[in-house]
Amino acid sequence: MLQSNVAKGRRFQLVLIKPSHYDDDGYVIRWWRAMTPSNSLAAVCGIATDCAERQVLGPDVAIDIQVIDETNTRVDIPALISHFGRHGDFGCVALIGVQSNQYPRALDIARPLRVAGIAVALGGFHVSGCLSMLDGHAVDLDACRDMGVTIFAGEAEGRFESLITDVAAGRLAPLYNYMKELPGMEGMPVPFLPKRYIERTLGSSASFDAGRGCPYQCSFCTIINVQGRKSRYRSADDVEHLVRLNWAQGIRKFFITDDNFARNKEWESTFDRLIELREKDGIPLGLMIQVDTLCHKIPNFMEKARRAGVNKVFIGLENINPDNLAAAKKRQNKITEYRKMLLAWKKQGIMTIAGYILGFPADTPETIRRDIAIIKEELPVDLLEFFCLTPLPGSEDHQSLWKNGTAMDPDLNKYDVEHVCTSHSRMSDKDWQDIYHEAWLLYYTPEHMKTLLRRARATGVPIGNLAKYLLTFSTTDRLEHVHPLQGGIFRLKHPSERRPGLLRESPWLFWLRFGWETFVKHFILIGAAGRLLIWQTIITYSPMAVDHRDRALAPVSDDGDETLDLLTKTTGGRAAVAHVKKIAGLTGVRIA
Repeated sequence: MLQSNVAKGRRFQLVLIKPSHYDDDGYVIRWWRAMTPSNSLAAVCGIATDCAERQVLGPDVAIDIQVIDETNTRVDIPALISHFGRHGDFGCVALIGVQSNQYPRALDIARPLRVAGIAVALGGFHVSGCLSMLDGHAVDLDACRDMGVTIFAGEAEGRFESLITDVAAGRLAPLYNYMKELPGMEGMPVPFLPKRYIERTLGSSASFDAGRGCPYQCSFCTIINVQGRKSRYRSADDVEHLVRLNWAQGIRKFFITDDNFARNKEWESTFDRLIELREKDGIPLGLMIQVDTLCHKIPNFMEKARRAGVNKVFIGLENINPDNLAAAKKRQNKITEYRKMLLAWKKQGIMTIAGYILGFPADTPETIRRDIAIIKEELPVDLLEFFCLTPLPGSEDHQSLWKNGTAMDPDLNKYDVEHVCTSHSRMSDKDWQDIYHEAWLLYYTPEHMKTLLRRARATGVPIGNLAKYLLTFSTTDRLEHVHPLQGGIFRLKHPSERRPGLLRESPWLFWLRFGWETFVKHFILIGAAGRLLIWQTIITYSPMAVDHRDRALAPVSDDGDETLDLLTKTTGGRAAVAHVKKIAGLTGVRIA
């Protein structure tokens, strides 16, 4: 609980909850230590703390802030109701950053709170995307309205104060829609969570967005329709402020959540300030950023990323078939640039994590197996994350299917990019779901994980850090049946947290089954960790490992690698090579 320094008067209770969602058995996904920090929660907490410090409810009204990330902390609804009751229900529960797959769980949290007379507001990508792209009623928004939950669409900077003042005055509106008014970010309160909350994530990493908005038009993406396509950004002073706030409590690792940091117009000034904090002030920053596949063409970008403390980079590779990329309007991805880009990151000793989407129009189980084999052989990427192409509410894909009346799964809990939610022209639903699970097994084989460790040793990528990620990425889907980004350490469950409508299990049977499953999973995990540790140790101390070379690590050839399977196995790949040759012939400049 973050308490205001107001000695007397009323105390407004503000509870910020980031909901989780349900697994395939209907239980809330929660961990002792969760994988990913929530930037939405940190952003709203920072804004709410600023409101409390400015005493926006008056000098005699304190604002007490409680933060709950349900991926690592249980939401005890009876305790919350009792807590509000002790304060005369003076306050509000805000459900923060609710994605489509979290929306059913968010409503299940809100329902008993509303019955108890507690004010509840709900914001995030689901409601914002639906109001932006649909008719304002589609995709279950009326369920929110029917139970008296306030919908908050858009970003909270400069607006959250209005929400809590309206709650305190008893005039909370049913809708706060700021989708057409995107705020500036410079000088706004920065994302911040106290250390005790950050320590509940793996590696004690915090998060912040240095900018918002993306110039591209990917049809599967919701971000461009919620945060816009115009670049907005925090100043270098803002970034330094939040880094120092966190360093004061011993937090030095950050996930910069910009959808594409390379297109943040202030990337260089941000990196320059982070370099100064790292090299002059001695703050040992460790950063992860998200970029596009053309960032290697930006002068000094990769060099400054390394100096600023970037040690991991997520790249939206998405697919190696240009026809699939064109169908998704991902035209900025040029497969003829993939190897050059990945090798450039290798040169900096930075770990690469690539997203790969399954279910584009040209995909079949056979082509997916072929493409994964090509990636393993020819692309020097460290980690590959698989996703099912999902028509997320708020995306152009979803809008098109909705307008055409195309069948989509009505259960929003499945819209987590790991479940099939609509039909495919070349795969049955079962084939599509099966190849998604198989993809993890195809990429993370023992032999390929050894190869990845050898490549890391030869290129200066931290081999121990990579081994930890290999353990998570190779086991989470098959053991926990969730995506690694939804994973964590030591799964936590409670029999009371099963989804409404599903049969409640006997507590005795529940705990016996949970205990046995936990034992078996951790027995397998210990074995996998032991094998990875052995491989890591052998490769680390092998004098030959530093000289490891293979097809993926080979420099881009003078012919632009045009004989590789990457560029010859698909019609789109061959067309891409022909296009490069044509441009080179017209301009006299070879495009690698």
